[in-house]
Amino acid sequence: MVTMGWLVREYHDDDLEAVVHLWDATGDLGQSSVFSVGECIAALRANEPAVVAVSAGRIVGTALATISGERGWVMRIAAAPDCRGQGLVSRLLLELERLLVELHVRRISYVLPEEEQLAEGLDKAGYGRRPAVAYFEKIEALAPGEATTLDALGGRVLPAGLWDRMAGMEREKELIERRIILPLAEPERAAVHGVVPPRAAVLFGPPGTGKTTFARGIASRLGWPFVEIFPSRLAADAAGLAAALREVFTRVADLERVLVFIDEVEEIAALRDGLPTSPAHGVTNELLKLIPTFRERDTRLLVCATNSVRSLDSAFLRPGRFDYLVPVGPPDAAARRAIWSRYTSAAGRDDLDLDVLVAASETLTPADIEYAARVAAQAAFERELVAGETVEQPGASTQDYLDSARQVRPTVTAEMVREFQEDIERFARL
Repeated sequence: MVTMGWLVREYHDDDLEAVVHLWDATGDLGQSSVFSVGECIAALRANEPAVVAVSAGRIVGTALATISGERGWVMRIAAAPDCRGQGLVSRLLLELERLLVELHVRRISYVLPEEEQLAEGLDKAGYGRRPAVAYFEKIEALAPGEATTLDALGGRVLPAGLWDRMAGMEREKELIERRIILPLAEPERAAVHGVVPPRAAVLFGPPGTGKTTFARGIASRLGWPFVEIFPSRLAADAAGLAAALREVFTRVADLERVLVFIDEVEEIAALRDGLPTSPAHGVTNELLKLIPTFRERDTRLLVCATNSVRSLDSAFLRPGRFDYLVPVGPPDAAARRAIWSRYTSAAGRDDLDLDVLVAASETLTPADIEYAARVAAQAAFERELVAGETVEQPGASTQDYLDSARQVRPTVTAEMVREFQEDIERFARL
């Protein structure tokens, strides 16, 4: 992952010398460890989870852990002095946590040798200090035994911070934060006010507007496992789509907390017409029976996404099944600026004209802008490394981004926008 001019990646054997040098250089700067350098080197050679941050070909940060049962111990974190205060420690921890969660670690712990500078980075990364010692611990979302179930469902615990890193779309974020996330994150406080936490929501809007990103962001924000159901894959099950759907929801019931996401839900909950005995009727009926049972637990959330809310069955959309129907539309100017800022910040150029980029991308979705930014970055990369051009500043220029944006075929048409506005009037429930 590239951020703030660093590339954060998994540790390679060739990194050993540079990592040890970084440890030596930062040991007297409040970045020591209760584990010796020898123990840390042994852990690296044993292929324990480790990540490094690279900038301009130089390793500027590293984080290493060792696993014991369902607990992961962070052995050492180091960041070059010139990269401190830029969020590097938090980023290293985030990527290290991702590796640990994939290895079914439930608790992540870090013991500091004394009060030191890294404590602030641990606080920001969600770790809580335990009394009497400088011992920090973070509990991940999976309870003992749940990892096997989550693996069978093809789900996973998403990295922390996805919600905060979502650029733009602040109106939608604020609405979802208030209506959906806060009642689930603070159930006791919600109960005092008589607020019942939501159990299910539909996100609707044109393609490419970020509905899947919002669903993943909600799971990350809550710290709940994320399970995505793919109707097209279930349809290939020999037992039939309805039976496969029932089996998935039965397995989901074994998870204490979970966000279940169904994209393109119209494939299994479309308007019912024709004969009542048709296969489509059977699948929709099965889903309608499954949702009430799913809603019985406070720590479950079903999020469905659709590009065509008008094609969904009316019984599927009623308040007893879905608490909110949230529109997610194309980004406005403020959102486009935030999205461009996110994708253009990696190279660190200070001469980009965001006003021009915002104006030139009025018809583009977040996915379109991401694609345009990637094309522009690739063009700049090829000019320097393939064509051998000498550049004053690395990275794509404003003109590069403009050229790529003009080549993008907009995902959302004017007709789609018109229909979306009509759907808001007819279906939105906020």
